Amino acid sequence: MAEQVLTNAKVVLENEILSGHVVFDEAGIIAIGEGAAQGIDCEGDYVLPGLVELHTDNVERHFLPRPSAYWPNHLAAVMAHDSEVVGAGITTVFDALSVGDYDGENSPRRQLFEDMVSAVSRAESLGLFKANHRLHFRCELSDPNLMATLLPIAQKFSVNLVSLMDHTPGQRQWRDLDAYKTYIMRTGLSTQEAERIINARTGIGSEYTPANWKSVLSVFDPKIVPIASHDDTTVADVDQGLEAGIKISEFPCSMEAAVHAHTHGMSTIGGAPNIVRGGSHSGNVAIIELARAGVLNALSSDYVPGSLLQAPFVISEKLDVPLYETMKLVTSNPADMVKLSDRGSVVVSKRADLIQVRYCYDTPIVRRTFVNGRRVC
Repeated sequence: MAEQVLTNAKVVLENEILSGHVVFDEAGIIAIGEGAAQGIDCEGDYVLPGLVELHTDNVERHFLPRPSAYWPNHLAAVMAHDSEVVGAGITTVFDALSVGDYDGENSPRRQLFEDMVSAVSRAESLGLFKANHRLHFRCELSDPNLMATLLPIAQKFSVNLVSLMDHTPGQRQWRDLDAYKTYIMRTGLSTQEAERIINARTGIGSEYTPANWKSVLSVFDPKIVPIASHDDTTVADVDQGLEAGIKISEFPCSMEAAVHAHTHGMSTIGGAPNIVRGGSHSGNVAIIELARAGVLNALSSDYVPGSLLQAPFVISEKLDVPLYETMKLVTSNPADMVKLSDRGSVVVSKRADLIQVRYCYDTPIVRRTFVNGRRVC
């Protein structure tokens, strides 16, 4: 493909915003310069690095758009997800697929897992995706059938990121049992039904989580496959990850945990929806407070792909921090966490993963997305 030029743009570099242009092709970024050049007129919009997403649950939503409403065409489901993420400015996405569940034997997640993995892998291998997709396995440690579900798939497919999740009532995200009871009663459960579920899940989690933690770590070596501990809430939670050689604390639920992780060399990932909404939907720490304290390293869109681009603009405005700094939370920092040194910043010779963004009525709007030098949106 011939060289392309994005010009008349505010180019967001690592340490400044340059009024100028970017030259690139499929081999990467060729040149960055001040002033105008002949090319695609960005009309004063931002040109940013493509976003790097390490944890999105969005694939599952396309496989199960309503409770018990399974989408029969798996390839169509992942392609719809792909279109959504590139439209949100995400050019590298780690699709976080749940291995097992904590909702009981009838959960659809266990049945969906292999179908989702197969569909993502097939579309990526056939070159159908617009974004670069990678596999992230979310291991539900309290599931008695976790290893039986995980092992056959882990032996067949290349896994790029693993997270260790424990949703046992009374632990991590759900340390506050009253908050957990309120959460599960939102569907109309009676107090007695909620208490029965809590007691059952507490017993199962207490029995299976410790063994599953060790088993997953025996399959995936943190020195080879990046591993994240999920929902760290206490110092003890963080220490458990540190002792296992884990380098990423994903969605810390308290300031105490985030500070301890950051102080001891772990990278922290917060939820971008938490930033956009102004706080946690489940009563945990507001992620903007981690940013204010300097203990936030990256953001993830989690359950709202569009939030990944919105959040850096919110942080920049609320904390009066330059946009080129807050954009690192969704570009170079997450790329570095998973050792993708070829992307995440507008630098000569790096991949031409670029997005053109217009900021309008406090809303960043993606106008063009380029992946590896090709326009995909």
